[in-house]
Amino acid sequence: MKRVALLGATGSIGRQAIEIVEAHPELELCAAASGSTSLDGVDAPLKQVGGDLTELLDRAQPDVVLNAVVGFAGIHATLWALEHGVDLALANKESLVAAGELALAAMERGGGRILPVDSEHSALYQCLDGSDPEHVQSLVLTGSGGPFRGRTRDELADVSPEQALAHPTWSMGPKITIDSATLANKGLELIEAHFLFDIPYERIEVVLQPTSIVHSLVRFRDGATLAHLGYPDMRVPISYALTYPARAATPVAPLDFSVLTLEFRTPDIETFPMLALAREAGERGGTAPCVFNAANEVAVAAFLAGRLPFLAIAEVVADALARSAGAPARDVQDLLEVDGAARKLAEEGLSVA
Repeated sequence: MKRVALLGATGSIGRQAIEIVEAHPELELCAAASGSTSLDGVDAPLKQVGGDLTELLDRAQPDVVLNAVVGFAGIHATLWALEHGVDLALANKESLVAAGELALAAMERGGGRILPVDSEHSALYQCLDGSDPEHVQSLVLTGSGGPFRGRTRDELADVSPEQALAHPTWSMGPKITIDSATLANKGLELIEAHFLFDIPYERIEVVLQPTSIVHSLVRFRDGATLAHLGYPDMRVPISYALTYPARAATPVAPLDFSVLTLEFRTPDIETFPMLALAREAGERGGTAPCVFNAANEVAVAAFLAGRLPFLAIAEVVADALARSAGAPARDVQDLLEVDGAARKLAEEGLSVA
């Protein structure tokens, strides 16, 4: 029996994770948490709305933590799992983006293991399958391009939150859906891939695959490229992370190759500059990725609230990055201070964007 602590139980990932747990007798939901939404109907012996997630994890003593918390708030649970040698099924990419160096140090100390839940990183994990890093030429992250793929900047000037939330292939929460529309999500995934797989940024590519059938690819030095294909259904990577190293059955249909066509495009980073800003932040290192993430969270919230135009999201993030030193964080307290300062800079930027 594998005991699962589910953080972010009422979100899109959390609801699908509960479906996976209920379908597999070898999995037991030992704890569930949400930020503010009631957990009525969630069958777990320990339940918590709000509060300190690490205290819940101390009580639950899980075998695996599925961290599906949205945003920087998930960082403490990520570090707890890695410090305690507990498998971390990671859907909260922001915690690894913001605290990459600290997370890797915690993993080395505690012996924890990260099993990525993002479809792209799960795909890379499976394609790599223990390969010697020297054999890898590059990682190729794929993305749908979001609801505005192919549009010009002029066509994006007046888009509404409702339009940005209409993702063409995935059903996700509002924050990640807006990140997909700006390509910030692909930028966060770029930084996450760097930390997960210890691959330098210049060897991580991003391509658009509009149907979201190819979840990512790995190029090897001998000219071979391995790809992970499947319908866009998060139950697949969730199940893989929770039941690893087994591959448990899911109700997801097999691909129908008789009607399958694959198309790839180059991202338009002039129209969607968030991807380039993320790469810049990653290459700067230190706390620059933390600043990118914090400013983006503030800007996305402002856009969803009708306080900021869509195109100004990137302007707010670029300004915060330009005004931040990006010095490395010595510990979590340092990181919290950088996060808070970046949010303040972003809030200041809202008034001039």
